[in-house]
Amino acid sequence: MCRSIKPLFNFEPPATDDEIQAAALQFVRKISGFANPSKANEAAFSQAVDTIATAAHTLLNELATQTPPKNRAKEAAKARARSAERFPNRTRE
Repeated sequence: MCRSIKPLFNFEPPATDDEIQAAALQFVRKISGFANPSKANEAAFSQAVDTIATAAHTLLNELATQTPPKNRAKEAAKARARSAERFPNRTRE
């Protein structure tokens, strides 16, 4: 799984279009093996990103849960704490 792709469902505030587009881009980069496609592959690459972003929007809009939404700020703080514990010598700027 690509580490740059983060869960987007059941958060308050909900995932933005930019976050969904970024996740789609990371997914296409991962499965294609290209960070930046060649001119010959650019159209197919862009179409794949758009298709996956649309599918992700549909999925996020149709999923249901009984649990309350997670707070983005709290979840980000927990992730930073886990990272600091896992990599104690790494400094953040």
